Amino acid sequence: MSSTAATMKTSMALLLRTLSKARISHSPSLSSRTLISWARCNSLLPSPQSRDIATPRRSYAAIASANSPFRSNILRIIRNEIDYQSEYAPPHQPATEFKSFSVEDRPGEQCIVMKGKFGEDETIKMEATMFDGFMTVPRTGLDASGRDVRLHVSLLVDISKADGSEDLEFLCSVWPNRIEIQNLYTLKRDKISGQPYMGPKFGSLKYDFQTAIKEFLRVRGIDSELCFFLHEYMMNKDRIELIQWLRKLNTFIAK
Repeated sequence: MSSTAATMKTSMALLLRTLSKARISHSPSLSSRTLISWARCNSLLPSPQSRDIATPRRSYAAIASANSPFRSNILRIIRNEIDYQSEYAPPHQPATEFKSFSVEDRPGEQCIVMKGKFGEDETIKMEATMFDGFMTVPRTGLDASGRDVRLHVSLLVDISKADGSEDLEFLCSVWPNRIEIQNLYTLKRDKISGQPYMGPKFGSLKYDFQTAIKEFLRVRGIDSELCFFLHEYMMNKDRIELIQWLRKLNTFIAK
């Protein structure tokens, strides 16, 4: 064995022992990359410039050629998924209105905006998220074994009056068959103090009070029919956004 080879063997053994100690100690201040850089600075590893010029190097074209089958496979998987999502449960054109409310989709975003009026001087604005949670419930019917999943939509309802008085803001949970009010705020939009009083938790209020507030929302169209509409809308939007995301991914990788 030549002196150069012996030196390299000793150096590599030292480096491996050093890396092994670092893995055992799990020191956050000394990573393997740091150790390799330190080793190069101390001539324990040959730098890229000191490699034997006779060592064959793979050209960019060779690397690209090797990556082509891998990239082709990814693209094939992505396109198959696009076809599957488009054909198995093809999304339809999103609705633009619900009852007296206009519906504004925001492509590429996780929410929609609904706007409407009540009476002569009330403006209602609602912002609903895509599915952002779930709960499980016991299964009912003939096959009562197991549990069903109920998806959750967050809904923010703003009700304002033309006279500039304080707005009412409701933070709600929308389940497939009901709306749960979590909080009720009164806000002065142009005069919000640093730490305004946000009111008690809605569930801590008296039952009669809760019932009256729910009726207040119901007559304004914020009811079980809205629950059904939002869940159907978000199921469709979820498919639309997924297909668009897959197409963007396909475009990026194909370049």
